[in-house]
Amino acid sequence: MELTRRKVLALGTGTLAFAGFPALARLADGVIADITGGAELREGGISLSAPEIAENGNTVPVRVDAPGAVAITLLADGNPVPNVATFRFGPMSASRGASTRIRLAKTQNVLALAEMEDGSFRMTKAEVKVTIGGCGG
Repeated sequence: MELTRRKVLALGTGTLAFAGFPALARLADGVIADITGGAELREGGISLSAPEIAENGNTVPVRVDAPGAVAITLLADGNPVPNVATFRFGPMSASRGASTRIRLAKTQNVLALAEMEDGSFRMTKAEVKVTIGGCGG
């Protein structure tokens, strides 16, 4: 395997991301890397509102806000398909946030990744305890 500068940066960023967010090891299939393109993930600048306990995983309300974001992606690290939704915002968007209901298979982390106008990426997460599974769980 030939090591290029791009590969070293991608490996280093991935290592730092997983060191900072240990629960993300289950997303090792490259979902986050595909979204960020290997860019560094930073905390802050994004808020995620999800219930601490969801009685039914079929319909879990989630709200995410990231002022200055051009796109926000929601991930559920315990679902069979972790990529839940992506919201894109144009330059004339009044607010850079979204509210939706998602389906969760079991107790897991819900992650929000925001691509900012300057090309950087922000991330936050919330653990949701599910008492009745929604995605086959």
